[in-house]
Amino acid sequence: MTMHSSPLAALLVTASMLAGCVAGPAPRNLSDSAWTPQQLAPTAAAVASTGPVRSCIAALPAGLDPAGFVAASTLTDVPALLAPGDRLRLRIAGDDDRLSGVHVIGDDGSLAIAGLPRIPATGLSEIELQRQLGSALVRAQLIRTAGTPIDLRLIESAGVSVAVSGAVFAPGVVRAGERSAEDRIGQKEGSATGDANAGRNLPTALRSAGGVRPDADVGQVFLVRGAKWTRLDFNAAVAGAAITNIPVATGDRVIVPSTGCFRADLVRPTPITQPGIRVHMSNLSRSAGNNASAGVGRDTSNLPYGTRLLQGLVEMNCVGGSAMNASRRAVLISRNPINGKSIVIEREIEKMVRGANRDAEDPYLMPGDGLACYDSRTMNFADAINLVSGALSAVTPAVLLRNAVRN
Repeated sequence: MTMHSSPLAALLVTASMLAGCVAGPAPRNLSDSAWTPQQLAPTAAAVASTGPVRSCIAALPAGLDPAGFVAASTLTDVPALLAPGDRLRLRIAGDDDRLSGVHVIGDDGSLAIAGLPRIPATGLSEIELQRQLGSALVRAQLIRTAGTPIDLRLIESAGVSVAVSGAVFAPGVVRAGERSAEDRIGQKEGSATGDANAGRNLPTALRSAGGVRPDADVGQVFLVRGAKWTRLDFNAAVAGAAITNIPVATGDRVIVPSTGCFRADLVRPTPITQPGIRVHMSNLSRSAGNNASAGVGRDTSNLPYGTRLLQGLVEMNCVGGSAMNASRRAVLISRNPINGKSIVIEREIEKMVRGANRDAEDPYLMPGDGLACYDSRTMNFADAINLVSGALSAVTPAVLLRNAVRN
């Protein structure tokens, strides 16, 4: 081998070793970390399909007393119940506006009227509160008889606090029907009475809790109010049928059981799922030195619910380009919401693009998932050559100077 070819050979060997290191090993995951069929490799999915058959039927949530069960109409076909923040207009015949006026139910759920002890109001209808108020006014001798005309009307419904648990993406206490300052009507509509708060219902509460997950048993969603509870079926809503208004009240609990099975028709916008999701993206590839230059920003990473991995990769500019980079790889980072275990999935992008059976290994993206693109081994090899040749170029002047001194 000549003196000129020896550095070239060393360069190629070194570059090959570096390129192999850049590729990295395949991700390792726990056996029960996958929760959607597409997250498994096709061979693993075939093995899983021959295993024990799941019932996919959720059990009755713990803590519900069977004696408390009531028909759904008992909790849903009732007048709107008052809640903290609701605004009411009170008119009393013969009053000189000392008691009459606009009153707001306080955070403690009671109504404060001058000369009266605070009157509990949360969970009552307008008529029930009006009766209690009339009795309190008579006892306090602020009106002479119970026959004195009293008119109490709702003029604005505030949002209500509802606890949502189970198979939703963001369980916790949510606000259903909360309004911005611009949308409030109670102080600018003059003598208007009555208010229809379209967001103060069960579907809004579910969406406020992140929406139901694909493993949710939407055929039996439980609404709990005090010691009473009922079971609601949202299968028709998922199929596209109109649903009747299901109002919720402050203090209600909503429980969405998990079947432990993945249901693909729940991975799309519906009245009880989110219209869109937020996904974290990184495309720090050779063609894009940073996410901004790759066109990956806030708007890019907000995707319609139901988007799959391959569609997300197109959105973040990981598909297409030079033939040298055709064998790019993508990594999906997700978390199994049923057991909390994370999973990292690697896919060859071009293989999914070209394969007819791509749907079997093209997972749905879930809220909070992460996506990352890696360059192909060809581009890794080219980068490794550039790295080594850059190092050799830096060393060359020193070698030449040393040889000149020796001569």
